[in-house]
Amino acid sequence: MEMKQENANKNYWLRVIVMLCLGWVTIWIYRSSLNPLFSEIQQTVGQHTNAQMGLISSCYFVGAVGMQIPSGILVDKFGKKTVLIPGFIAFALAAFLIAQAKGLTTIYIASVIAGMGCGCYFGTAYSLTSESIPADRKGISTAIINSGSAVGMGIGMILSSLFVKQIGLPWQTMMYICFGLILTMLVVFVLGIKTNQTQKSTKKTQIVEEVVVEEETEGKKGLFSPKMLVSYLLYFGTCYGYYMVVTWLPAFLQDERGFKGIAIGFSSALVAFAAIPGALIFSRLSDKYRTHKTLIILLLEISASLMLLLTVSAQNSTLLLVGLILYGFLGKLAVEPIIISHISDHASKKFLGTTLGVSNFFGLSASIFAPTITGVISDASGTREMGFYISIIIMAGAAILFFLVNSFKKEKKDTVNLSSLSVDE
Repeated sequence: MEMKQENANKNYWLRVIVMLCLGWVTIWIYRSSLNPLFSEIQQTVGQHTNAQMGLISSCYFVGAVGMQIPSGILVDKFGKKTVLIPGFIAFALAAFLIAQAKGLTTIYIASVIAGMGCGCYFGTAYSLTSESIPADRKGISTAIINSGSAVGMGIGMILSSLFVKQIGLPWQTMMYICFGLILTMLVVFVLGIKTNQTQKSTKKTQIVEEVVVEEETEGKKGLFSPKMLVSYLLYFGTCYGYYMVVTWLPAFLQDERGFKGIAIGFSSALVAFAAIPGALIFSRLSDKYRTHKTLIILLLEISASLMLLLTVSAQNSTLLLVGLILYGFLGKLAVEPIIISHISDHASKKFLGTTLGVSNFFGLSASIFAPTITGVISDASGTREMGFYISIIIMAGAAILFFLVNSFKKEKKDTVNLSSLSVDE
């Protein structure tokens, strides 16, 4: 019996990877399933402008952004399950409310609730990975976990296009599917996540505390140092382009490039599916060449910007699809683990959670602005192309500034690497 318990504890980090990956799959099936269905939703709630429809996504991200820092504090104070379970209950309730909605205001309110529920997930997920996954497995493990968002995005867009646009089922079908998936994940989290943290050795804890006290003053100042600020800006630019694509690509393909039916979902899903090998390959590459992370990030960001430019300017569907595939391979989901790793490398260990929370706050802030700004531009100009061009400029500009600051501002003397103080030694 003791042997089985010991094996279960050793393999707990593998269970964490699977659970967190499936959690992202569920969240992103919801996030992406409504975007291809704006025209069908308007048949229920009435005709509205592109800006008003884009506000559905923005409302979700307002809730998510607002919960980033508070949820991290709550996780530290009350524990992961205590925060995650109520968050997913609110998420499930929101999906059900959207399925019952007869007006756009109800969808707005439910979207904010959904965002708040999902906003509890980020802090819990990164807390679990930090605590449970071995240090030498965190790079590839993070890439695997993050790939769940790509899988979920692809599944959501494909199912929406298949069930609603191709087969003709009511658009509410997708919300009922999401409701069922969220309830399933609630059961998985209740049964799968440990309530109590593994106890650390007293001696190791004392060593860590002593080093952390010495770093505390410097860590507070470093939270908004030039290196951190350009990293936050970089993450904002990366997310701006991605969330613009996630929100408006289906409508762009349908209204301005003539794609129809399930072709819309499959074409949009290429971005997600191409991101999975990209994330795995480039996260391993950045682990191997750790001293060249800033250069790798720059090359990925510029390349992704060029591929987005190819997508919007392509004169035929083949070039457009090539641009989408390569944007997915080189874009946000591929570079995100490297950005997070870079921020973690330069953050004070005492304030690592806060730093990541601030970083994700900036990233998700882009998800508020991108859908609405692109919608407003579309209403004014009659095309969504300008929204693509603006995102390209933001992505490339932020990447260049990030690289310049990290190239010309000398590194401070390395601090003690607390991650090397393994509790299992």
